[in-house]
Amino acid sequence: MIRLRHSSFSDRTTSAAPPAPQGWEETRAEEAKSQRRSAELIRQEEVDKEEEGETSAFLLPSAEMVDQHGGYNVDEALLSVGFGKFQIFVCLYAGLGWISEAMEVMILSFIGPSVKSQWDLSANQETLLSVVVFSGMLLGAYMWGVISDKLGRRNGFVVTAFVTSLAGLLSAFAWNYVVLLIARCLVGVGLGGGPVLFAWFLEFVPATNRGMWMIIFYSFWTVGTIFEVGLAWIIMPRLGWRWLVGLSALPSFGLLVFYPLTPESPRYLCLKGRKDDALKIMENIAKLNKKELPPGVLLTDREIELQRQVSKPEASATDSPSSAPRWKDSDLGVIETLRMLLSPRLIRSTILLWFIFFGNAFSYYGLVLLTTELNRKSHCNSNGTQSNDKSDAGVDYKNVFITTLAECPGLLISALLVDRIGRKISMAALFFICIVFVLPLVVHRSPLVTTILLFGARICITGTFSVASLMAPELYPTSVRSTGYGIANCVGRIGGMVCPFAAVKLMESCHQREALLLFVGVIVVGLFSVLLIPYDTKGRELTESISSTKHDKHRQAV
Repeated sequence: MIRLRHSSFSDRTTSAAPPAPQGWEETRAEEAKSQRRSAELIRQEEVDKEEEGETSAFLLPSAEMVDQHGGYNVDEALLSVGFGKFQIFVCLYAGLGWISEAMEVMILSFIGPSVKSQWDLSANQETLLSVVVFSGMLLGAYMWGVISDKLGRRNGFVVTAFVTSLAGLLSAFAWNYVVLLIARCLVGVGLGGGPVLFAWFLEFVPATNRGMWMIIFYSFWTVGTIFEVGLAWIIMPRLGWRWLVGLSALPSFGLLVFYPLTPESPRYLCLKGRKDDALKIMENIAKLNKKELPPGVLLTDREIELQRQVSKPEASATDSPSSAPRWKDSDLGVIETLRMLLSPRLIRSTILLWFIFFGNAFSYYGLVLLTTELNRKSHCNSNGTQSNDKSDAGVDYKNVFITTLAECPGLLISALLVDRIGRKISMAALFFICIVFVLPLVVHRSPLVTTILLFGARICITGTFSVASLMAPELYPTSVRSTGYGIANCVGRIGGMVCPFAAVKLMESCHQREALLLFVGVIVVGLFSVLLIPYDTKGRELTESISSTKHDKHRQAV
């Protein structure tokens, strides 16, 4: 019989063959029948691929080869080679892209007030500088995801780095407001590819380390925001916004410089049938980590499922080859995928995740922009108009820097809570505490109190953002996990696109109380959405299909 190397087949030791039992001939006949069934399944797979115009990339290894050497998939290979120097390089490279995105988002807090002062812009025009970036990110989040799924992860993130770096450099040389708007929109399109780097990194991480390394990866965003504030503190008062914009584009150029050293995801290569290329990459990982690959043959998930199908003792000659797994979930169209996400078993989680991601993005980016607005040296006049202060837009860089440091404890707290008290309780508690910090800002406040309250609110919203990003993929089955998580991120981008109207326009119009109450309302909606999530994903196995979500409430990881 065909023997696979899997979690339940890890014992590879053999003993001396006992004398042939009485039913030996029947057993041989059953094996022959199983092999005939395997051949039928392979032929059916080839017919299906020919009908769909695919190449004959998925050839099932012979039964003798697998029986002699065993088989393993990418997950088992990664567990064998462990987390080492190779993954550290991948983490640093992907982290550089995450730093770049954080810097380009954080810069919105500084170039808006400065450009408004230099070009005498209205509050609406200043707000539009942020809106076009988030609009571009909304477009890019979908576009780069499709490109990376079709053409590869490397092709996806190298194009995003190229677009972001060139558009960022163009922003520094923008000669008027319209050119700056176009350049910043293109920067946003490039930044929309951030999730591609995230997915690429995770596809190299062993399953046992994914939770921890997800939080560590998010810390690169915090590094980027802190670095950008420090850079603005040094550059803006002396050289102006153009130098800040140009220097902020350098991390994206760094992605282009080190791109030739990056490997393609072995999971993606196996999905496309390029097992030889995937094996070479896995061998390089093992060599760099000074570990050994498992003995045997590298198998794709499709091949493993086929082998399981034909090696079941209860399989009979009457079974139809059409019962073989089709593996077409990743080829679903947009309409079919949306129907699955909005099916009775997923619609509640899907809608609630949209509210959570919208609230998280609206609150996070809003607090980033409020940090500068509430620390401006200029104030509303008694007649309800903004005083005409042109000196560096009056930004208090020291308080902005201190507030940005709050993201460090935010990530630490979320990392400590998620595996102890669960995802739902962690997010609900952090949302509630965030409300407690934001509400006092509605009344009269001193600069010191403002900094303390914003520091606390930033801790909480950073924590909820990281926990939500961890929980969302866990709620969805494998068949729609990437799409469901991607659409939730797109909804979050809409929240980021809308928030400047509250954080900038209302504040500029001297409606600070209304702006802050709006933020409190959005956070409250996020809090109740978390409480309504059907179940906590702490310690639960990931489901593979929508049908398996029926028993999610009882699926505990072993």
